[in-house]
Amino acid sequence: MVKPSQHPDQMTFDVAIVGSGLGGLSVALHLAKTRKVAVISKRSLLDGASNWAQGGIAAVLDSGDSYEQHLSDTLVAGAGLCDASATRFIVEHGRDAIEWLIEQGVPFTKDPKAEFGYHLTREGGHSQRRIIHAADATGHAVQVTLEQKVRNHPNITLLENHFAIDLITSDKIGVAVSSATCLGLYVQDVNTGKVLTIAANQTVLATGGAGKVYLYTTNPDTATGDGIAMAWRAGCRVGNMEFIQFHPTCLYHPYAKSFLISEAVRGEGGLLKLPPSEGSDAGMRFMPAHDQRAELAPRDIVARAIDFEMKKRGLDHVDLDISHQPPEFLQEHFPNIYARCMELGIDITKQPIPVVPAAHYTCGGIVTDLAGRTDLRGLYAVGETAYTGLHGANRLASNSLLECVVLGRAAALDIEQQTASTAHALPAWDESRVSNADEEVVITQNWDELRRSMWNYVGIVRTTKRMERAQHRIRLLKEEIDEYYANFRITPDLLELRNLVEVASLIVKSGLSRRESRGLHFSRDFPDTLPKALPTVLTPK
Repeated sequence: MVKPSQHPDQMTFDVAIVGSGLGGLSVALHLAKTRKVAVISKRSLLDGASNWAQGGIAAVLDSGDSYEQHLSDTLVAGAGLCDASATRFIVEHGRDAIEWLIEQGVPFTKDPKAEFGYHLTREGGHSQRRIIHAADATGHAVQVTLEQKVRNHPNITLLENHFAIDLITSDKIGVAVSSATCLGLYVQDVNTGKVLTIAANQTVLATGGAGKVYLYTTNPDTATGDGIAMAWRAGCRVGNMEFIQFHPTCLYHPYAKSFLISEAVRGEGGLLKLPPSEGSDAGMRFMPAHDQRAELAPRDIVARAIDFEMKKRGLDHVDLDISHQPPEFLQEHFPNIYARCMELGIDITKQPIPVVPAAHYTCGGIVTDLAGRTDLRGLYAVGETAYTGLHGANRLASNSLLECVVLGRAAALDIEQQTASTAHALPAWDESRVSNADEEVVITQNWDELRRSMWNYVGIVRTTKRMERAQHRIRLLKEEIDEYYANFRITPDLLELRNLVEVASLIVKSGLSRRESRGLHFSRDFPDTLPKALPTVLTPK
């Protein structure tokens, strides 16, 4: 099926999957029966955001619930920008996705009294209990289960600690085909520094989001927008990049890096309160003054309310209190949160949890259809790196893992229907005109400046002047980074910074083009919502 390589550093597969989260592993397992698959992960398989997901997966699993209710909740949260057909497709395939995960052996929390046999919880924005979960570490339970299956499959080759650099397209290397086509990609072995050429009939980007573009984020260090940046450079459209979801409740503690307090804590009765420093207002709930749904309002409203109270009162954090629930209830439902807080001296059965908002989810991404296809033939995108239209202007809690499984299967089915062809022999990576970097402090300085600029100027509440300041700084940073990239040998830090500055530019450009406030994008200059909701779609020059 494959043509022998013309140089020793080329590897050839039927399908190359970049990313090892739930989206990527779902595609791999569905395809491995009939295709030779490579899974490329810049760190280990468990280092992505899927492994960190606490809450669960939203799906209609009870007769008291319905597709229409799940659809309605998603559309409401999406503030008029969800694609209705995409949302219906994903919602209506929810039960199939959950049953597939159960077949794989995912240990969801059981409830013999429940109709479906599993415990269902409720999160902000949901009208019903429809979140299936594995205690408070659903993502980890799913990832560990699928990881073992991927590691043991003879048709799957794992390339861990391999960093995807850029896509190889037909127009860039002069291959004559009927339309622009992705032929594979260049990948750096992080351990040796050697660059490999990966040839593939189909390439799937499942690289997650871009939370690390902000100074404070719940995302792991791997969330640097790699897939979005690569696809943009290759000529693909991106959509709705201004809609960055800030998780309202990230644990505030000097020794807790990016530990989020699950949405389900508020779903099970957690209350947001002012901290003890607030004198007569200490311990006062503030969410009822911001929204009639109080703590169960969608994330964007809760995050803005916390941001408002912190800025108004000069606070470092607010408190999330669930100590009124029985200790055994908290230890059973939130064992990881309970244990982590106890490690830091916070007993959630007796005292509130200090929390702050942090960048959490990238609602926009690479424009795809409902089979994961992008603008480039042979290139697919699934999961947080893709823009399907499901999340609109604000993601409904626990819809993201659902999208990974449903669209992962849809992409695999579409790939299986493609006629297998002979992979092209591709040119080797050329670094004959570059040298080793003389000072890597340039990367450190630019990384810090970029993330601080995005946090200060393009955060939860925005203004046109702030975004223009960010745009100016990003333009200067991009020039420096591009010059550095052109003259020195690549490193993972340089590649991540190059991708982050590309994504930051897309976020700001999208934000400036939206002359209204909607969902996660709140502008003081344009506080009203326009009568017609339109997505922001950017096209490369």
